[in-house]
Amino acid sequence: MNAGQGARVTPLTQDIEDIMLTCVIRYHIDPTKKDQFLRYALNWGQAIPRCGADLIGYFAPHEGSTTLAYGLYNVKSLADYEAYRARLAADPLGQENYAFAQREKFLLREDRTFVTLASAPHGPGQQGGSAE
Repeated sequence: MNAGQGARVTPLTQDIEDIMLTCVIRYHIDPTKKDQFLRYALNWGQAIPRCGADLIGYFAPHEGSTTLAYGLYNVKSLADYEAYRARLAADPLGQENYAFAQREKFLLREDRTFVTLASAPHGPGQQGGSAE
């Protein structure tokens, strides 16, 4: 390490307690039922945080694919995920949203994976507008 440089925090040196799991849900939706997906996403926007997960957001198709959508949220561990899922299944809005998706059939496929952030810490962003 050069003089004047501080120690870099990497995922390998980061405390295990600080590592969050991000659940990435990839949906294949019926492109003719995007409005139903938007309603579904708004409902999860209320229910997910109430049930204990840190919601990053739901993302609907905009440009490019008309069938891919995503939901992302953080949990501390797989055990916390299981407890969160149990609370969500018991939540009235969660139950209503599951039933809505079954009834309207706008979700053609749903895949769930868990990832951890590998690029932190991030460098500073560009400040201001264009260079003068």
